[in-house]
Amino acid sequence: MIELWIPITVAAAFCQNLRSALQKHLTSKLSTSGATFVRFFYAVLPAWLYVWFLRDFVGLEMPEPHALFFAYAALGGATQIAATALLVYLFAFRNFAVGTTYSKTETVQAAIFGIVILGDPLTAGAMVAIMISFVGVLAISAAKQAAGIKGIVLSLTSKPALIGLASGACFGVSAVSYRAASLSLGGEGFLIQAGFTLACVTIMQTAAMAAYMRAREPGQITAVLRNWKVAAVVGLSGMAASACWFTAMTIQNAAYVRALGQIELVFTFAASYFIFKEKSSRMELAGIGLVVAGIFVLLLNT
Repeated sequence: MIELWIPITVAAAFCQNLRSALQKHLTSKLSTSGATFVRFFYAVLPAWLYVWFLRDFVGLEMPEPHALFFAYAALGGATQIAATALLVYLFAFRNFAVGTTYSKTETVQAAIFGIVILGDPLTAGAMVAIMISFVGVLAISAAKQAAGIKGIVLSLTSKPALIGLASGACFGVSAVSYRAASLSLGGEGFLIQAGFTLACVTIMQTAAMAAYMRAREPGQITAVLRNWKVAAVVGLSGMAASACWFTAMTIQNAAYVRALGQIELVFTFAASYFIFKEKSSRMELAGIGLVVAGIFVLLLNT
């Protein structure tokens, strides 16, 4: 029997892929911060409507937030923004692909933070699965640059690599913090726990980014409002992805969820091959194969 967190995670990866594709349409009209702000600002209303639906139509009891919940939620929201900002910063470097590759250590770091912060158990088989998938990601990244895998490994101490590792750490802390925030609410309704956490975090992130943009990028908030037609769809798909991520991580270990979430790479590969008719190298095919193999090993060990 397929555990509930598995289809929810696959849905999260699919919605995230859709959101990213839609977001690309806004990059020509908005700054990087503006395009990032869209995913939070336009997700606030759908997130709270989702919570309202769960309370009034599904009959789930609204959680009672407390200081520990807000601490974890704020930590998760802040580290997610920091992780995204570090990824954006990487594009200023010539060998930014190296840093982007190291940011993919997020899953491994999430496993470590999960053990330290929540005491989440991690089986040996699951850890092997995570490492197999990471090697697959490494192969996919190496196929897209002349340096290859050897160049990526030798660049471990370079500035882009260190920034990438920091980004991966922030993403890892963020995932574990969201799980901790949801679980701290208690109760039996994991849907309302995850939905309420998402709604609160979305407000925090929107407020933080709005303050930053008003101070550093005047005019961008107006531009975000002007492009509301596409931006609203981005926000809705982003909210759907986040709702699925939060729900899956409330049910299951965050490291497992993020590891399975790498199926997003398979979606991207399938779209480029079947829709855009783009050819793939043997290295990329091997990488996708390893990612899929890692996912299968993970599912067999959970």
